[in-house]
Amino acid sequence: MSRASIRMPLILIPLALLALPLIEIGVFIWVGGEIGVWPTLALVVAGVLVGSLLLKRQTLSTLRAAQTEARAGRVPEREIVHGAMIALAGILLILPGFVTDLFGLLLFLPPVRDFVWQRMRSRIVVVGPRGRRDAPYRQPGPEVIDLSGGEFRRRDGAADSPWTALDGPGEDPNDRGPRTLH
Repeated sequence: MSRASIRMPLILIPLALLALPLIEIGVFIWVGGEIGVWPTLALVVAGVLVGSLLLKRQTLSTLRAAQTEARAGRVPEREIVHGAMIALAGILLILPGFVTDLFGLLLFLPPVRDFVWQRMRSRIVVVGPRGRRDAPYRQPGPEVIDLSGGEFRRRDGAADSPWTALDGPGEDPNDRGPRTLH
């Protein structure tokens, strides 16, 4: 990519931030002229309420889907990006305005989020715990026991304990620090 192609979208961001309030004001005036001031204000308040409810509901379902993917050993990249889009949709709905409400409602629709995700997928890299997108995600299982110093006690002369074999050469047998056993 050339520098000119990277800078062009960055120039558009301040223009969009300036144009959005102007467009919202124009739409407020138009809607207020069509249906009146109080119904217009009621629609704005309804947008905030609906946005808050949708944000709560869809965030929980996306979190459950991400947990399911992680338990299956896959990096939940789609769910992470969907979660970010749901957060953006909630912010857009909570902001007063009809144009932002429209974009927020569209982002709450899973087919729209899938469409956006498919378009953005080649530009986004989600890195899992192993460092690569295609590396399987593996949570520590029951074979790992991680104990703090207060959770265990070492007894001198306990030669019949299977845990004494874990002490390697050079280790202090009186060390009471935490151990991870594999």
